[in-house]
Order: sequence, then C-alpha cells, then structure tokens
Amino acid sequence: MSGSGKPGVEARGFSFWYGEKQALFDISAGLPERAITALIGPSGCGKSTFLRSINRMNDTILGTRHEGDMLLGGEDVYASHRNVEELRSQVGMVFQRSNPFPKSIYDNVAYGPRINRNLPRRDLDEIVEQSLKRAALWEEVRDRLKSSALGLSGGQQQRLCIARALANEPSILLLDEPASALDPAATQRIEELLFELRNELTIVIVTHNLQQAGRLSDMTAFFYLGHLVEMDRTDTMFTRPREERTEAYITGRFG
Repeated sequence: MSGSGKPGVEARGFSFWYGEKQALFDISAGLPERAITALIGPSGCGKSTFLRSINRMNDTILGTRHEGDMLLGGEDVYASHRNVEELRSQVGMVFQRSNPFPKSIYDNVAYGPRINRNLPRRDLDEIVEQSLKRAALWEEVRDRLKSSALGLSGGQQQRLCIARALANEPSILLLDEPASALDPAATQRIEELLFELRNELTIVIVTHNLQQAGRLSDMTAFFYLGHLVEMDRTDTMFTRPREERTEAYITGRFG
C-alpha cells in the first residue's frame, strides 16, 4: 500500500444536514496521506457529501450544517479562523464533468497562482508547464497553450482540470466521479495519472465503478444511507469484507 499510514484527512463524529435532512451520521475515519481512498456506495448514500465536506464545498448550499470535526493535518477545516479560499487551494477538487474556464489552456492552469500569489510571468510559465506535465497533458498541448481550453477533448479537459488543481500545490486532491463521462481510453489515462500522483498527494475519489475502485485505490470506504458501514484496505474489502451489506453491494446483490 502507498502512503505513510498517517491520516491525510480525519473525520471525528462528523454529521451533516441539508436543511432538515440528515445526509451523514457520525462518520469517524482516517484517510491515509499519500494514498488513494475510494468512496463507494449506491446513489444518495452520502459519499459525495462527505467528499465535499473536506474542502467545504457544501458551504455554497444554503441551510447546511454539521456536527463533529473534519481534520486536515490535525486542524479542523470548520474552525472559525479557517480561511476557506486557502483551504480550497490546499484541497483541490475535480468534478464529474470537466469544467474548464472559457479561457486559454495557459490561463486555465495559471488562474489560481496568478490570483493567490501574484507571481511574475516567468514563474507562471514554469508552474503551467510543470502542472501540465504532472497531469500528463504537456506533450499534447505545449504548442497551443493560447488556444481555448474548450477545444480539447473530454479526457483532455478533465486532465486540464487536474492540472489546474495541481497548480495551486495542494496536499489533497478530491475527485467526484472524474471518469464517469469519459470513454475507456480516456478513463485509463486518468487512472494512470492518479496512480502516479498517489505518491505525492492524499487522493480521495468517489466512484460508482467498483472495478475502478479495485484497480486504483489503496483503501476503500463503503457508505450506505449516510453511514460509513466499513473501511479497510481495498484488497481486504473486495475479498473478505466484514459486513454483510458490504459484501452484498460489492457482489452486485443491490445498489
């Protein structure tokens, strides 16, 4: 297994509500740093809510509230003094559908560093190149950095969104079904990229694709009806799950 074994993300008795509807119930889990953790479970089970709680993306929805702690490096992300913009630079997010800005490829990647650090052009050039290389996209776009990002293929756009997140030098990368809208070849590229990045970053991925979770992740967490039913090493979860509900989901008896 990759990673140091120390938690990159730790939830302690974490519950979450959308208005009156409770979406997460008393979640306690440590997600190891420099490793990939897959969140699996049927639709509406709370896995995306949990993911979006890590960088407080749920704050954008009116009427939400939480109880318990969500810790990064031992510090609660919901602490009153926490700067949410800094948090979201530290915790990059890639969504189900690629969402490049209607700007050039270069400006998409440079957007965060340009706003957050006010860097000179020479430094931005280096950050853009290195981020695109880390996202396995540089060789495909190096000669058209001034072209619109919207002209890229779906798979390229998703890797661009990963490069855009990496440009902020995050320690954690969150991905919500990042390959669900891609063809098999583009999906393979994304998986290969994440497998390389796992030695540098704490990666948390929501996926409905159990084969993808099995191929890609070091740890797997199974959510059901807002509860964390079971979390373990992926090879153990897929061969010797402790909970009957986990086995039923993994073997396709429901979900």
